[in-house]
Amino acid sequence: MPNGSSGVDHAIVQHRLRWIYLHLMNDAPRDPDDVRRIVSDNGIEFLFAQFVDMHGKPSAKLVPAHHLDDLLTEGAGFAGFAAGDLGQGPDSPDMIAMPDPATLTILPWRPTVARLACDITVEGEPWPYCPRTILRRALARASELGYELKIGAELEYFLLRRADDGSLALADPLDTLEQPCYDMRALTRNLDFVAEVSTAVTGLGWDNYATDHEDANGQFEQNFAFSDALTTCDRAIFFRYMVESLAQARGLIATFMPKPFPHLTGNGCHFHVSLWRDGVNLFERDPSEDPRSLGLSELAYNFIGGLKAHAKAYIALTAPTVNSYKRLVVGAPTSGATWAPVYISYGYNNRTQMLRVPAPGRIEDRTVDGSCNPYLAATALLTAGVDGIERELDAGDPNTANLYTLDAAQRIAAGIELLPGNLLDATRELERSDALRAGLGRTADGDYLDYFVEVKRREVQAAHEQVTQWELDRYLQLY
Repeated sequence: MPNGSSGVDHAIVQHRLRWIYLHLMNDAPRDPDDVRRIVSDNGIEFLFAQFVDMHGKPSAKLVPAHHLDDLLTEGAGFAGFAAGDLGQGPDSPDMIAMPDPATLTILPWRPTVARLACDITVEGEPWPYCPRTILRRALARASELGYELKIGAELEYFLLRRADDGSLALADPLDTLEQPCYDMRALTRNLDFVAEVSTAVTGLGWDNYATDHEDANGQFEQNFAFSDALTTCDRAIFFRYMVESLAQARGLIATFMPKPFPHLTGNGCHFHVSLWRDGVNLFERDPSEDPRSLGLSELAYNFIGGLKAHAKAYIALTAPTVNSYKRLVVGAPTSGATWAPVYISYGYNNRTQMLRVPAPGRIEDRTVDGSCNPYLAATALLTAGVDGIERELDAGDPNTANLYTLDAAQRIAAGIELLPGNLLDATRELERSDALRAGLGRTADGDYLDYFVEVKRREVQAAHEQVTQWELDRYLQLY
């Protein structure tokens, strides 16, 4: 099979996954005692105490199960400066990763190992540079206003291998169609891998409801059910880790990089968002009662108004890498369109819009890509949307056009603004946003927003200093 072999007996693994699903689906841990019981009942031998840095990179310590009590009460210690961009220097005191019992996740391919997502503390206090802590605080502020954010995330990835010369190649050498989206034969050739991922996702209780071959050759998307924002972000981190781990076990590479190939559609991570209260979707109403006929409440339209008002700034968090902006172009790589937004717009079930309303009661933000830190991206969208609600911002009329065919004069006449074309411009917009500055919170050294901008500008500078093959081809003997 083109997707390789891990040497694992997948029938045994899938049987074990079904057992986990049946026993744990309705047994989600609520407190440390539940974690202790589940670890004991399931023969778990090791636990990852896992957290992420600004870039969403998962870091962890592996803790033997016989030290579970220590982990739950005292956390796991880390030298934060070594772990990534988390606001620490080499002279800083240890970070302590404190597990959230509700995040206990058994590794489907290693059922004697589990993961606990952690919040970072330093000297007993929540660490304001911790992305999960930043989102938790934003959710708490929204809760005070009576809002619960729910998110569904669509994570796309490429399945690749290293060629003999070290270059990247598609894992499936037969995946060469000019228009491969939804290709049944390519799905069949890669069925062993995507079925293993699907079984794992459903076995974890997340409910994989579809697997697609996406728009690019070698690209897939495997959807799971929406949930509260913190849960979805925890799952997104684990999903990326899981897919990469399963690929590596087969000698393959899975990447969520926004644009690994210049001629192929990039990897999005579209967020479907809605606000709830007491189990009621505050965004939803009957389309017949909506003057714009989209099935959204006035609250939802104010939320859209906030997203539109802050899109130029928050895209620095939803598309946070230099590479992200190579995805955000209008064009036709091989299969119809890039499917990525360039214009600040919204509309009904129309994928050329930045904000799509695929069904009553939810808004899809298409700026979010595979490189996002989901905690920071969710914080950005929540902050922007709630600001729109508080200021009663008008969303304007929905757009029905194919925006990819607009010329500049038509766009200007329609009053449609452009998103930033690169990460540097996005950070400049972010720096000017008082709402996002407040939403991301304060640190002992200033606003987290300024720290984020500083780190991202170093990234821009590092990329700028590279001399690419394109530059050599273009300029070496031009003059």
